Amino acid sequence: MTTAHGHYAAQLPPPTMEEVSPGIYAYVQLDGSWGLNNSGFIKGKDSLTLIDTCFTEPRTKAYLEAIRSVSSLPMKTLINTHHHGDHTHGNYLVPEAAIIGHRLCRQTVIDTGLQALHPLFPGVEWGDLELAPPNITFNDHMDIYIDDLKVELIFMGPAHTTNDIVAWLPERKLLFAGDLIFNQGTPFVAMGSVSGSLLALKRLRELGAETIIPGHGSVCGPEVMDDIEVYLTFIQTTARDAFEAGLDPLQASRQADLGRFAGWHDSERIAGNLHRAYSELRWEPAGTVLDLGPVVADMVSLNGGQPVRCLA
Repeated sequence: MTTAHGHYAAQLPPPTMEEVSPGIYAYVQLDGSWGLNNSGFIKGKDSLTLIDTCFTEPRTKAYLEAIRSVSSLPMKTLINTHHHGDHTHGNYLVPEAAIIGHRLCRQTVIDTGLQALHPLFPGVEWGDLELAPPNITFNDHMDIYIDDLKVELIFMGPAHTTNDIVAWLPERKLLFAGDLIFNQGTPFVAMGSVSGSLLALKRLRELGAETIIPGHGSVCGPEVMDDIEVYLTFIQTTARDAFEAGLDPLQASRQADLGRFAGWHDSERIAGNLHRAYSELRWEPAGTVLDLGPVVADMVSLNGGQPVRCLA
């Protein structure tokens, strides 16, 4: 019998491997909703450098097979843009690689484990996941070189999470942005910071990227930052007005007019984003760990009492 998950997953386009600059590839999983992340790799003379893995064992294996359709070089380095499972769960399937991430990314991968998200995403075929956190960490900035090509790893958190980094290739004006950028999907900052995300956007603009591989959605240019900034500013304004009126985040979510953002998938994330905005209105430090129980419950409530749509 075909499940609803299987029915909708069948409607998705197949992942694509796109050469976005000579020797640099983006692996794009549309529609980019929950669990359908982007990753990619950079081809050197003697080895490959991967950026992120995928949410499940089957999806990561498909990603690695797509890489092998381009190159048989050894995968010696893997960069994690942040700790979320759709970017790290498949790390263990690249056992020969040194895994680089922010110091907080390593610790949060360990603290979160592999089971925390299972209740939110029933029906996902996880496979036999194994925990594989970054084993090389840094705090603010790290440069790595792929032959003569410089890749700058820059800490941008707290924003989407507490431990976001980007991979910036200045010679190519190309940016692997992780989940600081969602293209045509609702940003999610419940585990990071609204104000920090806005600051991160400012810093990203200053880099001058011409090509961006977002964490979710199609490869794009810097113009997508404009809509993200407007949405996050809308979250701050909505939160401030509702907070002062004594509404809780769920009540505020139900009253909010998403306007042109209503067409972005995963619109229920507004509840999580408002929980984070409320935390900041209480003057809690950016990235303060929130109880995810109420956040998840409010998103499910906005989704008609059904689990959020995850086709990974």
